[in-house]
Amino acid sequence: MLEILRINTAEDVFLQVCEMATGLLAIGIEKGDRVGMWGQNYYEWMVIQYSTALCGIIQVNINPFYKAPELEYALRKVGVKALVTPKAHKQNKFYDVLAEVLPSITTGKAGLGTVESSKLPDLKHILVFGEKEKLPGAWQFDEIWKAGGTYELSMLDEVRSHVLPEDPVNIQYTSGTTGLPKAATLSHFNIINNSFLIGLTSGWHEENHRICIPNPLYHCFGCVIGALNALNHNQTCVFPSISYDTKAILESISKEKCTFIFGTPTMFIDLLSTPFLKTADISSLRGGYIAGAPCPLSLCKQMVDHLNMNDIYVLYGTTELSPGVSMSVQRDEPEERIKSVGHVLPSTEVVIVDNNNRVVPRGEKGELWARGYMTMSGYWGDEEKTKKEITPQNWYKTGDTAIMNENGTINIIGRNKDMIVKGGENVYPTEIETAMFKFPYIADVQIVGVPDERYGENICGWVRLKEQYVGKVNEDHIKEDCKKAMAYYKVPKYLFIKEQKDFPLTATGKVKKFELRSISKSLLGLENSGPHFSSAHI
Repeated sequence: MLEILRINTAEDVFLQVCEMATGLLAIGIEKGDRVGMWGQNYYEWMVIQYSTALCGIIQVNINPFYKAPELEYALRKVGVKALVTPKAHKQNKFYDVLAEVLPSITTGKAGLGTVESSKLPDLKHILVFGEKEKLPGAWQFDEIWKAGGTYELSMLDEVRSHVLPEDPVNIQYTSGTTGLPKAATLSHFNIINNSFLIGLTSGWHEENHRICIPNPLYHCFGCVIGALNALNHNQTCVFPSISYDTKAILESISKEKCTFIFGTPTMFIDLLSTPFLKTADISSLRGGYIAGAPCPLSLCKQMVDHLNMNDIYVLYGTTELSPGVSMSVQRDEPEERIKSVGHVLPSTEVVIVDNNNRVVPRGEKGELWARGYMTMSGYWGDEEKTKKEITPQNWYKTGDTAIMNENGTINIIGRNKDMIVKGGENVYPTEIETAMFKFPYIADVQIVGVPDERYGENICGWVRLKEQYVGKVNEDHIKEDCKKAMAYYKVPKYLFIKEQKDFPLTATGKVKKFELRSISKSLLGLENSGPHFSSAHI
């Protein structure tokens, strides 16, 4: 049976958010400081999202599957001052991973979360929630939640009066083409308007919904298109589980009479294939959003036919654009909506350009650029990368190949040639390659994406071993090391140990990734895979 963990009214949420904001001020967190939120879909996640926004603090979304090297980078890159996390959830041992980065916390006083570290000089506080017992080197979240007093309350009123629409409110890490994630910095103006206009386009201002949100909050899809969108339009959010669980999703829809659901293609593939669907009461469901990865048309049709999602919306965007750029519109019938990623959202400009940055006519393909109120302020601490991605005229270059049809709808026909979208997670091969090159036995590694029926794409690696390790290291050994060095979704599903002569090279000695991908598909029997799709990454 589904266990209901918490029911909160809007008033409850607001009062608790104000309490948490005063608690953060009480331990010295100030406007402009960065607070890292590291965890899955907990209520505390949303309390931090709104309490930081209330007093001008910048929330940093940290992927809960990060391993120690990735966590350390995420904390250092933007100078996180306080980190909020559970102790553990299922396979995610948050406190233990943090202890790998900061071993000194394990010898700290229980319940005292002040931190001094030369490795992470900006980090001053650790807050852990969900634990009755106090942990060494960590504040109890609930104690900080209640720590604010009359002084902090008056301080909050003063701080709030100085928070501006253009102030940064959220930092989200995006996959980096150079091997390290980039810190996309979004403002209040960016995400409040983007979420509001997405809800407006889908008619949320005209009727009430009970919205099932299984998407992870650490992604824009969950925290902006999901939670913030619902808040903007006074809708009810239902979070079925802390981590993704198809049975919990169906039980939530049935018990809470959800009318709307969000998901990536992988989530909907799982919902349609689970045996629990046969006995679930989903009669209340009327529609939903699908985004986050390439979406096969056949899947969209199944969602309409078997999940009652006649009011289906296909969305397209990217984190740097807060994230929505285009989506289906109400006036179109379901069979029309699923053929594209819809129309450009209000107050958003889109151009499709050729290799010379000239706008192409409708019906011709090119790279999609977008600009408007939703364009990020930049990558935190990376002016060079920001200038590379955003033109002087404020156009953000998505790297996606697209066509604008005569009716104004957009089709995404390709992506940045190297990026892999695995079940809604954007992964650049260089991220994995950079991590694997640190293994002592690796002479060369090349990562490509290959088709996958469930995830859309999966990860395939070609490895060349150093001579002294040939015959001593196998694929299983490498995968185990990968599991220790990177988030689970980055671990290659397929690995080939090859000799140098096996790698296809250009005349200048560079690996031909396109050819490598083609060879991999052939070796794996995936030559004819690769569905026609209508949506792209958010």
